[in-house]
Amino acid sequence: MQFFKGSLLFVIFLGLMTVGCGTGLFGTDTPAPSSEPVAPAAPVVVEGVRTSYADVVERTSPAVVRIEAEGRGRQQTTEQSPFGDDFFRQFPMPRNQRPPVQRGLGSGVVVSADGTILTNAHVIDGAEKITVLMADNKSFEAKLVGTDKPSDLAVLKIEAQNMPYLTLGNSDTVRVGDIVLAIGNPLGIGQTVTSGIISAKGRRTGLSDGQSFEDFLQTDAPINRGNSGGALVNLNGELIGINSQILSAPGAGGGNIGIGFSIPSNMAKSVMDQLLKDGRVRRGMLGINIQNLTDDTAKALGIEGTTSGVLVSNVRAGSSGEKAGLKRGDIVTAINGEKIEDSNVLRNKVAGTMPGTEIKLTVLRDGSNVDLTAVLDELNVEGTTSEGDPQPGNTAPRANESPKLGLSLQPITPETGRQLNLPAGTEGLVVTELDPDGAAASAGIARGDVIMEINRQPVKTVDEVQNILNSVGDRPVLLLVSRGGQVVYLTVRLN
Repeated sequence: MQFFKGSLLFVIFLGLMTVGCGTGLFGTDTPAPSSEPVAPAAPVVVEGVRTSYADVVERTSPAVVRIEAEGRGRQQTTEQSPFGDDFFRQFPMPRNQRPPVQRGLGSGVVVSADGTILTNAHVIDGAEKITVLMADNKSFEAKLVGTDKPSDLAVLKIEAQNMPYLTLGNSDTVRVGDIVLAIGNPLGIGQTVTSGIISAKGRRTGLSDGQSFEDFLQTDAPINRGNSGGALVNLNGELIGINSQILSAPGAGGGNIGIGFSIPSNMAKSVMDQLLKDGRVRRGMLGINIQNLTDDTAKALGIEGTTSGVLVSNVRAGSSGEKAGLKRGDIVTAINGEKIEDSNVLRNKVAGTMPGTEIKLTVLRDGSNVDLTAVLDELNVEGTTSEGDPQPGNTAPRANESPKLGLSLQPITPETGRQLNLPAGTEGLVVTELDPDGAAASAGIARGDVIMEINRQPVKTVDEVQNILNSVGDRPVLLLVSRGGQVVYLTVRLN
């Protein structure tokens, strides 16, 4: 994965690339203003078939604006330059010379008559001056109220009254298949309207290494760079999403291929309200590591037949989760009585709850339901690993083999613990070598991983590993693995 600043704000290469759909810095035209909120639009229907969206567009487009951001650029990197850094080192910038001004374009949505505007954080990232342009060429210099990079949202304010604005709809009621319109300023050509449907809900691109909070609405309404911060509206003229990212094929030059992502309006409203009130966003935290429950993991845990719930792979000492009684191996099935089946949903619900709030958790433990109460800690995104995904490990010297798993193991010593930067007190066996065609490699085990448990039993010697493996029969094996300071369960099918 590569991270770009400049016209490509977000890029991830996985056969496709994920692109922030605003041009950004390091990263529309509208009719005359009206201070009235957007009223539901009467459909244009002929013999039961809608023939036009013009009525919706007339009501919504005045509230979607063009955003121009200016700032001093950073030194060009190899991703931005065809020559690379070495070429430019031949011509060093004179001392005391400021970097050149860089300009970015994006979109925004006016959400109240007093000139409050929602946009993407990446559209205005690094900006020293932000200008908002209306359709009649009237321009306003905008003040940055606050920005929240984990949600990729920012709030701006212009000194104006009686502005046209969009009413925020309830994104939770949006259904896959609903018709939507995307309005924005793609590629700087002026305000553009495209149509499509909601293709999926609850999408996560995993773009920012576990530090973002993503619950995207996916749409096939064409979105391109410059649409970032623009509006996704339903046919009632309500704002249901802030357009944020697209997927683009490597040969498409960052253009639209029918896969775009919008931040749901309910998340946007929560972030906006906090930024307007306090200038920052506070998020709750349980202090646990979680992962989705797969069929093989369920079998290894002896609960085959269900993959409902979220598996707790680690509980940090002193955390809200530990104080509530959560244990490694618990399966969280509900929060405040609402059924939970996906780790990203649980993560977003906890993060979307204010610190200090009491929540009710239902967990499956040893075949029985247990009700727990937790008072949430506060998440510090900067430098803090939240409920999320494990990070890659390191390497270690060669040791004893486990043929069934297809790997070599070495007991942890103080020296290997220091070499691998393992948390104090970590116990288990370090993976030193892997058979690329073996069972462990197929399950995602990597060199430098520490196997702490097998089938919920602690292991400290290779003999203990072999004894457990000899008794499992044809069931999948459940490994508890420490990787880069994170702890995660992995399921292995033996060869």
